[in-house]
Amino acid sequence: MELRHGVSGRATQQAPVRTEGLVFNIQRFSVHDGPGIRDLVFLKGCPLRCRWCSNPESQDPRPEIACNADRCIGMDACGRCRPACPEEAIGTEGGRIRLDRGRCTRCGQCLEACPAGALRLFGQPMSVEEVVRIAEEDSVFYARSSGGITVSCGEPCQQSHFVEALLRTCRDCGIGTSVETTGHAEWEEVERVCRYADTVLYDVKSLDSSKHRAFTGVPNTLILQNLGLLAHAFPATPIVARTPVVPGFNDTVADIAAIVEFLRTVPTVRSYELLAYHRFGEGKYAQLGRRYPFGGVTPPPEERMRELRTAAARFG
Repeated sequence: MELRHGVSGRATQQAPVRTEGLVFNIQRFSVHDGPGIRDLVFLKGCPLRCRWCSNPESQDPRPEIACNADRCIGMDACGRCRPACPEEAIGTEGGRIRLDRGRCTRCGQCLEACPAGALRLFGQPMSVEEVVRIAEEDSVFYARSSGGITVSCGEPCQQSHFVEALLRTCRDCGIGTSVETTGHAEWEEVERVCRYADTVLYDVKSLDSSKHRAFTGVPNTLILQNLGLLAHAFPATPIVARTPVVPGFNDTVADIAAIVEFLRTVPTVRSYELLAYHRFGEGKYAQLGRRYPFGGVTPPPEERMRELRTAAARFG
């Protein structure tokens, strides 16, 4: 979908109709990430730095400009972006656009000047009303499929007041609500984003805390603790536990068995999903001026995924 250009701060603690969130995408008509047909609301900001992250644009809590030089039609043929930049952050490399991120202030003025779409802004302010208005356009599909909206990556807890207001308003409008969380946040934030969720999608990546820190940048202590608190605080809210299966990190039967044994202790976990690692987001790293940290790692073969799913079912 198309969102409006512009830059704004983080979510504020205002009345629901005035609360803004920093959204980098709304994916409509999804059949994943919650029951039925759903609109997925992707938010900026994540405390984890998973090596395999397929949405690197979600990590930074601020707006970011992506630069796709392959779409640039050339500075000689166009060059409109260069005078549009007040910081002189746009140069050339091989006749095409090069963005100096040290000078760029993320103002977004260059986007309007580029006719080829080589520049894109990830992270645009949206009010609760704006998101709900989009969701209501698809309400007929929600009603027929028990669908709704899912608030997802980065980490919804980093914009908890916005998420709370959004899900509360959706409930008032009869729209189903789900939230996907890493669980790595203070309990007050987790409780706030899950308060009005009909379903919670909760990532459990590994039971080995040192390995978890090595591959995601954070230990798993807070994540596991909050999962238990969530089950106690909202005993009627079903939790769907999920594990991204990542080669070299958690792709053994022993890894999955350990997670399943832990999930058995959480009474509100209704189902468990294994999601195969993929490289669909690799190209976005270069557009954001970053190196893909998981280069050379291939997705797990389907035979391996079948083995792990069988093991999960056996242990569960």
